[in-house]
Amino acid sequence: MNSNKKIIGPFKQILTMNGLPFKGALKDEQLKIIKDGAILITDGLIEAIGNFKILQNDHPTVYVEELTEDLVALPGLIDAHTHICFGGSRAIDYAARNNGKTYLEIAAEGGGIWSTVNHTREATDGTLATGMQNRIKKQIQNGITTVEVKSGYGLSLEAELKMLRVINDVKRQADIDLIPTCLAAHIIPKEFKDEQSYLHYILEHLVPAIDAENLCKRFDIFIEQSAFSVAGSVPYLQSLKNKGFEITVHADQFTSGGCKVAVEVGALSADHLEASTDEDIQNLAASNTVAVALPGASIGLGCNFTPARKLLDAGACLAIASDWNPGSAPQGNLLAQAAILGTFEKLSTAEVLAGISVRAAKALNLIDRGVLAENKIADLCAFPTSDFREILYHQGELKPRFVWKKGKQIL
Repeated sequence: MNSNKKIIGPFKQILTMNGLPFKGALKDEQLKIIKDGAILITDGLIEAIGNFKILQNDHPTVYVEELTEDLVALPGLIDAHTHICFGGSRAIDYAARNNGKTYLEIAAEGGGIWSTVNHTREATDGTLATGMQNRIKKQIQNGITTVEVKSGYGLSLEAELKMLRVINDVKRQADIDLIPTCLAAHIIPKEFKDEQSYLHYILEHLVPAIDAENLCKRFDIFIEQSAFSVAGSVPYLQSLKNKGFEITVHADQFTSGGCKVAVEVGALSADHLEASTDEDIQNLAASNTVAVALPGASIGLGCNFTPARKLLDAGACLAIASDWNPGSAPQGNLLAQAAILGTFEKLSTAEVLAGISVRAAKALNLIDRGVLAENKIADLCAFPTSDFREILYHQGELKPRFVWKKGKQIL
């Protein structure tokens, strides 16, 4: 018996998420559903998907991981935008904001992002790693098998490198895949007088250090009135792209402008988009840049949701991510957030599930996952139900019974 080969099943339903268009609106009728199905896995890759009994008969010597309850299988979910490496808490900020204080007032009293920067700079590597590992456990419990993780709470050469090293150390030990991203251009550090001097510093000092240690292949920037300008961001991002890095952008969270930059520089994704105009939406839809909605930030801040319905109807590719961070999106439950976004934006089940699987993979430029299909990584999660529509109906309260990473059960 081949120990690297096994059949998992039967599943009441398998939603492969395969064969869907990357862009535009989706109807539930477009979902490919295999009933009473199973998955044949070899060396962590999917070899075949089909009827459970037929696969058993065709492969009589293969070990069967037989399931004894009604389950619906999906590809392992993908959280394409998080900040789960950080120190401290911002509960004081949350309470103050709900009590009527403005962002500037909170920052003046020592809160805001600088509170997290100070806590992260002071935290030991072990403290940061333990925090990440605890958050990753919660991600696995929600069926997530790939997570993007940003730096950006260091804002100095030493502290940014510390964060990225911790992310990579945890990555080597984690049961799921972590995708490191450098967000050194989060806000302008107090140690620098203007954005250009800081962006130049990143390019001249931080980038070579990251390259030398192979700490990440992706860079992000926060384009906003309180962070980095449209004019200053373009040459910075172009320089990074010329060096071979993938680009993503925090865009249009409070004001328009970032989306335009993302499209201009050919970013993989433009994330947030709560303040995007109709013109922004049309430009994004005409591009290959993925629109990433972050409903956790809308819930955390009490602001508008990303115009997901408009984006899809215009023909954009829409992914959905948690933005898990200590300030604006502390909840971290991607499945709950995606379901709530779907309710407010009138998204089909197919659109929401694609947004946290195949289209989320597109936002990270990962072509080996996000669907259940031959030769793809055998990442999958199984929910205790016989009807896939129950998953979003419970708005994050229906948790996966099982999760597999590269064919290995991790939950």
